[in-house]
Amino acid sequence: MTATQLPVQQVYSVQWAGDIRGCLQLIDQTLLPLQLKVLSLSTIEETFEAIVTLRVRGAPAIGIAAAYGVVLGFQKALHGSTVSESREIAFQACDYLATSRPTAVNLFWALDRMRAVVERNKNLAEPADIAQALLREARLIHDEDRRMCHAIGEFGAQLLEDNSGVLTHCNTGGLATSEYGTALSAIFTAQDQGKNLHVYADETRPLLQGSRLTAWELQQRQVPCTVICDSMAAQVMREGKIQAVIVGADRITARGDTANKIGTYGVAVLAKHHNIPFYVAAPRSTFDLSIVSGDDIPIEQRKADEIVNGFGRQTAPSGIEVYNPAFDVTPAELITAIVTERGIIAPVCEENVRGCIG
Repeated sequence: MTATQLPVQQVYSVQWAGDIRGCLQLIDQTLLPLQLKVLSLSTIEETFEAIVTLRVRGAPAIGIAAAYGVVLGFQKALHGSTVSESREIAFQACDYLATSRPTAVNLFWALDRMRAVVERNKNLAEPADIAQALLREARLIHDEDRRMCHAIGEFGAQLLEDNSGVLTHCNTGGLATSEYGTALSAIFTAQDQGKNLHVYADETRPLLQGSRLTAWELQQRQVPCTVICDSMAAQVMREGKIQAVIVGADRITARGDTANKIGTYGVAVLAKHHNIPFYVAAPRSTFDLSIVSGDDIPIEQRKADEIVNGFGRQTAPSGIEVYNPAFDVTPAELITAIVTERGIIAPVCEENVRGCIG
């Protein structure tokens, strides 16, 4: 793994450099906002580590990185493997990356597409031909996400009124996707349209993706932004500063129950109490129509150190018990609308979700 520093305008969250023997480049998001560092990953193990440690994060970006990670894992098949052996190497790479994080369904969606490529191309003569097919698919996943993000922005911007305050939770911009983002894409598109918005960014405990990442992205775009502690959201709503809430998603069920960064459910409850519309923005790849209830979404449990030793400073007694779910689930009845690249789902119910996505 090597690292280089690049100007902001030249950097994307995830990108591939070179041909089938190339490398995966991504921003190390654990270092923002103090350092902008681009990592060059040359192995599937480095990709796995980057996903687990949140060097790359955000459901769409995880899916893109995993697709390219399969290409990295397949590179060892280019050194004298038979076609049969190379297929097994590709499937092992998919299975390995699938164990990195359990909640974001985009990861499994992307890996399923990579497996399908291997199946479709099982009669190719050389492993290099399979590698080319895998890289094409990974690039296609990447390009599709870019187009989906811009489409989500176009639909989402319609929901945001000029001169309004908008609350966000966690990070849903270009760092979490291929380019514009999901929830932040609506804000960026509204800015492109000449609307004046003021964004209130929850800091998003315990890893501060809102204050570290969302505020950084908004600052790069010169969108007015105020960072607040998660516990301040209710008061800011009570003061009338918020006219809309828009968040992203890591998995959405067939009826619209939505898993997102821990704390989202609480924001939705507050928005309902204060009669503020609560919007979710996500691409089709984030929907899991195989499950109906949010109770069936697997919730990732992360290490205690993220809470009691966040960023290297101990903030709780040694040996104290810690509960650290990375996500919570917002039930569909608290969601005003879900914004997708295909349009806006409202009201949010199983019939409308399947009609739009299925």
